Amino acid sequence: MIYTAQRKKMVERLRSAGISDARVLDVMEHIPRHEFVAAGMEFQAYDEKALPIGFEQTISHPYTVAVMTQALEVKKGQRILEIGTGSGYQTAVLCELGAQVFTIEKVPALGKFSAERLKRFRYHVVQRVGDGTLGWQSYAPFDSIIVTAGAPVVPETLMSQLKENGRLLIPVGHKDEQILTLFMKQETTFKKFELETLRFVPLKGKEGW
Repeated sequence: MIYTAQRKKMVERLRSAGISDARVLDVMEHIPRHEFVAAGMEFQAYDEKALPIGFEQTISHPYTVAVMTQALEVKKGQRILEIGTGSGYQTAVLCELGAQVFTIEKVPALGKFSAERLKRFRYHVVQRVGDGTLGWQSYAPFDSIIVTAGAPVVPETLMSQLKENGRLLIPVGHKDEQILTLFMKQETTFKKFELETLRFVPLKGKEGW
């Protein structure tokens, strides 16, 4: 009951902050975010802040998760590649919206943590540990790709793995601050939309930091 009340307050806060997609708000009110944070931090899970999950990684602010998910405009059955599984919370949100999720985590221990959580709540995802900046060519192309870490530049490999009219959402900039940027593929070109300035952990890999 405590967590249920906290989720409702979180959703009201998100709505007041400008999140308008009712489906995103509904699934975030439903998912037990406190189950995806590090032990001992459950009571902070619904606060508007990032929380450490170990290995210099974090679970993003609820607002960050909401604004990124809203920007993807997820439709049921879409194939979405997630770069940076982390604790698995963003993965769960995408699954609840009906997406078929393929997710890559660079840190093996976090890959194990998220796999256990996702299995516990019966989310069916295709998951592996590896360099997310290289995407997942064997399952490409994707309807959308979401990157949950800050990149110095947009990885060309990820751009190449999008379907026509696909969306790539990625924070781009310096290590201490990035601009959340949406790219929409249209034939051989990409439309670019800068959404807002946020801060993420660094995207590490061959085409990252």
